Amino acid sequence: MAKGQIRKALSGFYYVQDGEHFIQCRGRGVFRNKGITPLVGDYVEYEVEGNNDGIITNILERQNELVRPPVANIDQAILVFSTKEPAFNTILLDRFLVVLESFQVHPIICLTKTDLLNDEEKQKIAKYRAEYEAIGYTMIETYKEDPNLLEKMAPLLKGKTTVLAGQSGVGKSSLLNTIMPSLALKTGIISEALGRGKHTTRHVELIELAGGLIADTPGFSSFDFDTIEKEELTQCFPELFSLSEGCKFRGCLHLKEPKCAVKLAVEDRTVEQYRYEHYLQFLQEITDRKPRY
Repeated sequence: MAKGQIRKALSGFYYVQDGEHFIQCRGRGVFRNKGITPLVGDYVEYEVEGNNDGIITNILERQNELVRPPVANIDQAILVFSTKEPAFNTILLDRFLVVLESFQVHPIICLTKTDLLNDEEKQKIAKYRAEYEAIGYTMIETYKEDPNLLEKMAPLLKGKTTVLAGQSGVGKSSLLNTIMPSLALKTGIISEALGRGKHTTRHVELIELAGGLIADTPGFSSFDFDTIEKEELTQCFPELFSLSEGCKFRGCLHLKEPKCAVKLAVEDRTVEQYRYEHYLQFLQEITDRKPRY
């Protein structure tokens, strides 16, 4: 039984890389009967049929899987967020960070359009950057057609499987085009009226870049908390989670419970007020969610 990784899926075919070779495979009929879809990024077992064709017989256990783009075994996501046009949005960023933490996908924050900032705006962004880096997040800054972009990103990409995600209209496709010019992805034009970009994604493929793999299509532009329970939310805020061991009650939700280490840290300003407020807002959203049966 041969093994490899699906690097591309197109029109019902899966292109499996096994060493130096690409094998064009179909999935077993039993996958369809069981509602299982092989995903780009899956490690699979396959049987060779003919010269360069095969049948995928087994999908090995996944580390994780994403819906948009449909890809498995992702190590990290580069979250592309604009510093201007649209303005930097911490609640949207925190929403993305929470969902990635829940999927155990490591986030890297990439701030774009930094060349458009005036001095006051630069100071504001520097403050936010310091706050997120203090939590433990990696941040990089870039601008359109930044000649040093790949150099900035290369150490982060090495040995990892990466997807891009982030706000609509912030330049995800442009960023991919800059680091992989051969892609020539169609870039969405921001609608001035809506402040949103047009949807321009395609099929997904993992491409080798800087010693790692990167999905050649930008991912999700919005997130919900359908898979997160309220008891798990604290784990998705690293600075709150590390403090929660000091709470008097196990399973403390950091609302009205006495002797809550998180609320104390907010009062002491060792935790940023806006991060705690976003936590409370997300907690309410999860609490108000209709039950699933």
